[in-house]
Amino acid sequence: MDQTEPDIAQQFRAIAELRGDVAWIVRADSGLPVYISPGVHTLLGYDMDDFVEHFSSPEPSSPLFALCAGLAARLQRFAQGDLSRKDIRRSFDQPHRDGHLVPIEVVSTILVARNGVANAVVGTIRDVSEQRQRAEQQRRFASMLNHEFRTPLSTIDGAIQRLEVTGAGADEATRSRYRKIQGAVDRLIGMMDNYLSPERMGEAGITRPDDAVAPSALLEEAAVQLRAAGREAIVDIGELPDRLRCQPSGLRLALKVLIDNALTYSPAQRPIHLSAQHADGGIVLRVRDGGDGVPEAELRQIFNKGYRASNAIGAGSGLGLYMARSVIEVHGGNINVQNVPDFGAEFEIWLPAHGGGGKSVASNVSNCDNSAKH
Repeated sequence: MDQTEPDIAQQFRAIAELRGDVAWIVRADSGLPVYISPGVHTLLGYDMDDFVEHFSSPEPSSPLFALCAGLAARLQRFAQGDLSRKDIRRSFDQPHRDGHLVPIEVVSTILVARNGVANAVVGTIRDVSEQRQRAEQQRRFASMLNHEFRTPLSTIDGAIQRLEVTGAGADEATRSRYRKIQGAVDRLIGMMDNYLSPERMGEAGITRPDDAVAPSALLEEAAVQLRAAGREAIVDIGELPDRLRCQPSGLRLALKVLIDNALTYSPAQRPIHLSAQHADGGIVLRVRDGGDGVPEAELRQIFNKGYRASNAIGAGSGLGLYMARSVIEVHGGNINVQNVPDFGAEFEIWLPAHGGGGKSVASNVSNCDNSAKH
């Protein structure tokens, strides 16, 4: 072989480093690094001597511990015939010498001699900060699109359900148009579930998420949340439909906001009352705490965006009740609060249900989001 030709290991190290990776080689017999790209100093603030020192006596408290964690056990298992970890890929946040975290991906493989014995572990370290940022930007963009499309579609969905409930006497052509509108809304929501909510589709498999739930189940789940927090829940469930057409996760979120408020504002020794029943052509869900209630002068403002009552406890953004109201209203319902003597605040959610006479969808509480000025 031409003595002036670079050795093959040198060639591959150069290829890895051209793309910005940090290439490294660790001997299998000693467990010590014999090569690491100089670029590791730029990436992590350490140099070859630091790695040799750490690999000589790895300490869990060392900032470099994660880079070699499990190496000895991996080689031992390989020697015993376990090939499952011959090639591995790991991603984690590695502390830089100056203390900030660097998201990295470490890819490595075990090299063997002709006798089948491992003689080295080789790999690369890559900075994945940009990939992580792009993934986060894509997630936020998809989430924004999902929200921007889903909110008006949910409004249309609630409105068409409302028309079906109140338009029982409409002619067949009109009712057929209602069904076509409902079908189009369902298809669009299904497309968003497929293309804009990959995490939800991953959880749900190949099927669409539920678009209905048993109202009694919502209240029972809320009671479980209260009891898990060590609080007494008194549940009164009246006659209810078996299924309520809705986005279950949205209603669960709205109820969770009310349950969290009840836990915060009622004394630990007082029970929290949950109830549900048919009312005004729909269903009513109530959460009544045992606290001091909402200041009377603020009842009309409590659902406004960013508003916090004067008796609010702890830090907060004032968005919880606003978010709950938004979810309920896109379902064609409304939410209100009143103070009940000797009990505290009682939050009431009304939602439309088929088979009833109907009720005004507009919230009884005037605020900046449903006033005539906006």
